[in-house]
Amino acid sequence: MAAAAVDAKTAPADAPAGTTAQCKDGSWFSGAEKKGACSGHKGIKDWYGAADEKKATAAPAKTETAKADATKTATAAPAPAKEETKPESKRKAPPKAEDIVAKPGGGPGLVWVNESSKVYHCQGDKWYGKTKQGEYMSEADAKAKGVKPDHGKACK
Repeated sequence: MAAAAVDAKTAPADAPAGTTAQCKDGSWFSGAEKKGACSGHKGIKDWYGAADEKKATAAPAKTETAKADATKTATAAPAPAKEETKPESKRKAPPKAEDIVAKPGGGPGLVWVNESSKVYHCQGDKWYGKTKQGEYMSEADAKAKGVKPDHGKACK
């Protein structure tokens, strides 16, 4: 116990109640753990909280009522299920424009209007006739419907 008293510093009198650290920029921190303390404040200048885990566990024991309440709370709500994610190497890559066959019906003077993105593609563009939802129409009709050219470039 004597070593614990030597290790722990006491917060200065001008520190707010519950202060566990002073940051290098002069601000105060009142969290229980050093990890992340004074993040964004140039780090910890002085630590006033428990020096290690042994001190943190030396806190007074909970009363029986508090223990029962904690147990009820812990068992009342199940832990959220972990969301399964596939490793990047097993994710299905989106198809490349070169691998998709263009829909029939295009030609000179017509643009391909992607209905979901409200963007049109000119003949010769890699996405011309190749998006999932779309239709061919004249560039003037596309503009009249409020559809924008791909990357802001109108057809030539």
